[in-house]
Amino acid sequence: MRQTLLLIVSLIIGCTVQAKNRVIEEPPFCVRNTTSIEVSKIILSDTATVLHIYAKYRPKNWIRIASESYLQDNNGETYLLRSGIGITPGKQFWMPESGEAEFQLVFPPLPAKVTSIDFTEGEGVEGAFSIWGIQLKSKELPKLMLPQEAVAHPIDKNAALPAPLVQYGNTTVKGKLLDYRPCMMKELSLYLSEPSKGYADPIKAEIKRDGSFNITFPVMGTTAAAINLLGTDINFFVEPEQTSKLYINLREISRKKSTFHKSKKPYGEIVYINGPLAGLSEELNRNRINTDMITNYQTLIKEIGDMDIAAYKTYMLDKAKDIQQKIDNASLSQSAKQLLSLEKELNIIQTLTQAPWLLTQAALQQKKLQRNESEAYFKKLDESLPADYIPTETLKHLNIPQAILVQPYLYAINVSARRQNDYARRLGTDKGVFFDIARTTLLYQSIKDFTPLTDTQKVEITTLPDAYQRTLQQANEQLLQLLENNKKKSGFTINEAGEVSNEDLFPSIIGKFKGKVLLVDFWATWCGPCRMANKVMAPMKEELKDKDIVYLYITGEVSPQKTWENMIPDIHGEHYRLTNAQWEYLSKSFGIRGVPTYLIIDRKGDIKFKQTGFPGVEKMKEELLKVTD
Repeated sequence: MRQTLLLIVSLIIGCTVQAKNRVIEEPPFCVRNTTSIEVSKIILSDTATVLHIYAKYRPKNWIRIASESYLQDNNGETYLLRSGIGITPGKQFWMPESGEAEFQLVFPPLPAKVTSIDFTEGEGVEGAFSIWGIQLKSKELPKLMLPQEAVAHPIDKNAALPAPLVQYGNTTVKGKLLDYRPCMMKELSLYLSEPSKGYADPIKAEIKRDGSFNITFPVMGTTAAAINLLGTDINFFVEPEQTSKLYINLREISRKKSTFHKSKKPYGEIVYINGPLAGLSEELNRNRINTDMITNYQTLIKEIGDMDIAAYKTYMLDKAKDIQQKIDNASLSQSAKQLLSLEKELNIIQTLTQAPWLLTQAALQQKKLQRNESEAYFKKLDESLPADYIPTETLKHLNIPQAILVQPYLYAINVSARRQNDYARRLGTDKGVFFDIARTTLLYQSIKDFTPLTDTQKVEITTLPDAYQRTLQQANEQLLQLLENNKKKSGFTINEAGEVSNEDLFPSIIGKFKGKVLLVDFWATWCGPCRMANKVMAPMKEELKDKDIVYLYITGEVSPQKTWENMIPDIHGEHYRLTNAQWEYLSKSFGIRGVPTYLIIDRKGDIKFKQTGFPGVEKMKEELLKVTD
């Protein structure tokens, strides 16, 4: 009898414990800023809140969950992370070969009245993981209240892709991020595809507390634009004297990237657009066909290992045919198909232009080639390309006005502008959009390299469309003003390496700064990441100005002298421009295979840190403080 009673009591206790543990499988959420982690399950009890985390990241790379992570409930209360199961908060967690892992995060218990929570590592953590609006009492998200203007436009299946407007003027991009929280992000980066200007820095737009944004800037006509949010490109178009209004659906972007919810019913469109080519933009954001022939460089390099130049071309053109077949068979409007077909043709130019480099990489990977032989091998392949390696039928697309509406036109112009005379012979004309843009591009690049327009060039540009003329004139005026301002700037010093042996070169350079901490930056004027890093490190340099650090910038003749001289007034520090032979010697001595490459040297002259590629401001600051404190 006693045993029976004990059994009944234990069963009651077990049932009571189970009743107090509430399990929520694959809880829906509104927005997350990462695809690396997702909540697969939540267990709620009167002693703890346990988040089961599914992680997906690059194999054999690490992620980290900050020890200061916390939950915030819908009433504003916060709950600090207690511990991890299967992971140690604050420590590196190495992903297995599969690139997938699971672990648990333990937080304090939540009050019964809580209906949703946010998980975050905190605003003070660089690259912090955050997931907002995790639902605890419903399998559905709260209804999304769309603004009245946020409507999907009907698609005209038979409409042709219109010719773009070529006109100089201001355009406005405004809109709102739906489900926005002020802690999500502070600004948007807007990328314009303006072939004449090449690859330019993004335009920054401040996000207000209500999620709205509004920015005005000049363009040369109908222009493709994109905003990247949460790993998704939002594509649209802008035009002079027009407003492009975007309502960006963050919850739908997050759902489409979710492991557990991507197959569920959509939460509406990714973006609702009002403005130029709005219907086409919405259609392509909803259902875009990937027109890239190269989707994974490492995989491709393995596939082309035994190919020569001719076989590579055949292989890529076959890929292009397959992509065109998908476009033809897709349930898309005529204008969408036309745009995607143009995109595909311009991707052919990019893919074939890269043939020598890709085949060199394949030879290196297959051990058919030593690294010190790669430059000569690449040069031989490049010189062996037939004049008609890019098919004339493909080149013709460069001169179609609508081609400037697709992003790959940027690359195509970048590699084709200097070949315009050859292309004129092959196309039988030197008139058309390609030739106007090619001429504008070369002059614009020259201005950006700190070379003002000559009197002859000022006359030559009068034959270009007015929009291109005004762009060049404005850029030239800005350069002349900059050159005048540079005469008044200080904080930088031009140094001469002098006549020293290669072996004594670096010791003689750093010997001038004996007893100081050195941050040595091997860079080049044409290197976008170098220039970006110099810009974002400026506040750090000001912050550490009392730490007795010397910032030493070394470049070679690969940086044009006039460009270098006019760029360094905004890069405070000590500057050296070496000869090709000196640059080559230091590159080999320090194993420099790319720029930027950084060295941190302590007061004794010992190298304490080396990295190729900018590691980020916080990492650079951390490494500098190790040798200054």
